[in-house]
Amino acid sequence: MAKTVKSERQAKLDKIRKQQRGAESRRSFAIIGTCALIAVAIVAAAAYQPIKGWWDQRGFSDTDLAAIGAPASVCGEVTTKSAEGSGNHVDDGQQVFYDDAPPAFGPHWNVFGKAPVPIGREFYTESDRPELEQLVHNLEHGFTIMWYDETVADDADQLTELRAIARKFSDTTDRRNAFIIAPWTETDGADFPDGKHVALTHWSAGGVGVAEGEQVGVWQYCDSPSGEAVDSFVREYPQQDSPEPDVAM
Repeated sequence: MAKTVKSERQAKLDKIRKQQRGAESRRSFAIIGTCALIAVAIVAAAAYQPIKGWWDQRGFSDTDLAAIGAPASVCGEVTTKSAEGSGNHVDDGQQVFYDDAPPAFGPHWNVFGKAPVPIGREFYTESDRPELEQLVHNLEHGFTIMWYDETVADDADQLTELRAIARKFSDTTDRRNAFIIAPWTETDGADFPDGKHVALTHWSAGGVGVAEGEQVGVWQYCDSPSGEAVDSFVREYPQQDSPEPDVAM
């Protein structure tokens, strides 16, 4: 009798252990499944914006530059002021404090393959933008830079328009397409004028309204991205209108 009771008790214990092992296995599978779902969600979230941006830009592939974004009327008048700093190279890593927001000229770094930023990329975000001292060297070589502030950075539709504008300058075999779009952040300097969230800058050496041999910084501020304004600006201030237009990069 005692042996029978012991066997029954052992059977119950074995059943309980088996149930526990089954529950633990189910919990393990549930944890693994949840982790896998979270991993997939993270990957999907990371891929969503680039894919969405690519998809949204497909609608601009056959659109002229001047038809992207707002009309040029959202921009103010082009302004200029006497420029200096051509050939003024400071040490790599030395911070330069520019008087203007954003700068159109001034001292800058000079590092092969870094400053100026090589041709081949037209759009940057806050996470990967080159330093100001690098970009100012691009201005010296005739680039036009389109800067956008955090208001635009937080607007998905306006970012799509900026990317579409940048793609119109993706032909790197044509040096006239010396164009970069880059963010301007609160750590870079002062805010843009009230109500303005985009700025175009160029370092001119004899462009429209400029005396021969005189260098000026050129600015135009806009409420929002305007392909029409960009189209007009780069025609008035082309890449060859700069202190060092033909220096190899």
